Amino acid sequence: MSAIIKIKPLGFPWETSDPFLFCAYHEDQYPKGNEKLGPDASLEGRNIGQDFTLKDGWRMYHGTKVPGFPAHPHRGFETVTIVQKGLVDHSDSLGAAGRFGNGDVQWMTAGKGVQHSEMFPLLNTEKENPFLLFQIWLNLPRDKKMVEPHFKMLWSEEIPTVLIKDDNDKVIEITLISGKLNDKSAPEPAPDSWAANPINEVAIWTLKMEPNATYTFPIASQGINRSLYFFKGKEINNDGFVIPVNHEVILKADQEFTVKNGDTKAHVLMLQGKPINEPVVKHGPFVMNSQIEIREAILEYQQTEFGGWPWPSYDHVHDKSKGRFALYPDESEISK
Repeated sequence: MSAIIKIKPLGFPWETSDPFLFCAYHEDQYPKGNEKLGPDASLEGRNIGQDFTLKDGWRMYHGTKVPGFPAHPHRGFETVTIVQKGLVDHSDSLGAAGRFGNGDVQWMTAGKGVQHSEMFPLLNTEKENPFLLFQIWLNLPRDKKMVEPHFKMLWSEEIPTVLIKDDNDKVIEITLISGKLNDKSAPEPAPDSWAANPINEVAIWTLKMEPNATYTFPIASQGINRSLYFFKGKEINNDGFVIPVNHEVILKADQEFTVKNGDTKAHVLMLQGKPINEPVVKHGPFVMNSQIEIREAILEYQQTEFGGWPWPSYDHVHDKSKGRFALYPDESEISK
């Protein structure tokens, strides 16, 4: 009996199962940067402020000078931002900030409300600035939706990677952003996260499989939701199923699932977790349990802006000389 429930093509954003809300996948081949950390290229022909068309291999998104997402609010869920290539400049209404990327992950609990901006500074002026980011929205249960906002950095140096060789010495590299595998565990998530309780079996893994590698996923408990997002490669195979790239595979997590890669390197994201099983009402950047709570969130944001905006501009970027760092609301700072 197959562990596969459904195979479906990836759209934008990627559809997810409870406890996740969705996953946004961004890959851009940005050109060389200019002195303002934006692209050293013409912006003519782009819908600036709403540029989601992959023109010349890259997009500005909501940015006007630097690509990215200027200040916007969130309430009621978490963002897990995985930056495999490139850099992100974070600034928020709590006065916190950071620059992270090239393997780093930011885990932010929006809780009762926060504004943040996520800009993509193009620091390389002599060569191109390749960029690859996932942003996963992980829901919060009712009793955690109004907790204090919090953000935590999972630096690449702290995120474990498990290297597995199959029977033919082909290598599978698995990076643990959440969850555990063999004798390794991911860094602790934000404290109020659904992922903070091991009973919820939340796992966020990225996998790189050599050509023709074979891997069997470990079995999870009954009732756990699990999806694989095959986003780079050619095809993967399972018991007669040929799964082309850019497809999601929804699985029964309590049944064994073995996948064999095709003849090119494969990249896969796995999302897994126990469902929260509560009503979900979404309105743009707010995710609550009822329409009344959504109206309350909109009203409060209109009145308070969730603490206002302490930065010089809504699309704030940090100084070009800054390396990877995190500045927290208590004014403590970590540099990498």
